Amino acid sequence: MKVVVSIGGSVLVPELGTDRVAEHAAVVENLIGDGCGIGVVVGGGGVAREYIGAARDLGANEIELDKLGIDVTRLNARLLIAALGEGAVTAPAEDYEEAGEALRRGDVSVMGGVAPAQTTDAVGAALAEYVDADLLVYATSVPGVYSDDPNEVDEATKYDQLPAADLVDVIAGLEMNAGASAPVDLLAAKIIERSGMRTIVLDGTDPERISRAIRHGDHEGTDVIPDGVGEEPTYWASDEQ
Repeated sequence: MKVVVSIGGSVLVPELGTDRVAEHAAVVENLIGDGCGIGVVVGGGGVAREYIGAARDLGANEIELDKLGIDVTRLNARLLIAALGEGAVTAPAEDYEEAGEALRRGDVSVMGGVAPAQTTDAVGAALAEYVDADLLVYATSVPGVYSDDPNEVDEATKYDQLPAADLVDVIAGLEMNAGASAPVDLLAAKIIERSGMRTIVLDGTDPERISRAIRHGDHEGTDVIPDGVGEEPTYWASDEQ
């Protein structure tokens, strides 16, 4: 089984420290031990937003701000690599070819951002498509995909399942609302639809939720189901692996 896990920076490093990073690394190592091939994409989170805000105040343009954000995602990725030890690459992959080659070698591939104007949400989806992953998991700070921003709308409905095309429509609607927060961005949703990638969006603040979702399909997030496949997944890692 081949899995790409996109971990938000605010999930992995809500503040600079080691505990949360070590817990996520332990889950990745256990999955590797059970026979899963793992690619991880790490976001920038609050630290990136702080740097970008400061640089914007100093007059940096949008491309410079994007590059600064990429640098922070790669710093966060290096923290995860440090916790993973010998089973991981020695530095974050800077493109999909490098990440794919690491997976083919049997290493844990870890990435941050890749290019300006592309979030790590989109990087996760693109990497999953590039390596033909069985599953893409978004470990976010929210429990799944909602009809509206649950922080702003009390009546927001959480989706347990969504066709990929509907995910695009939901995210597009959220992004049109100023200040609304979406668990993945629109480009990522479009890549998921194009690739037919089975995807789970879940609250990854407890890394064991990621493990249960990958091993058994057991989660309280949102299943994004591509066209042409059944609702029940058939490729979860088994207890015997």
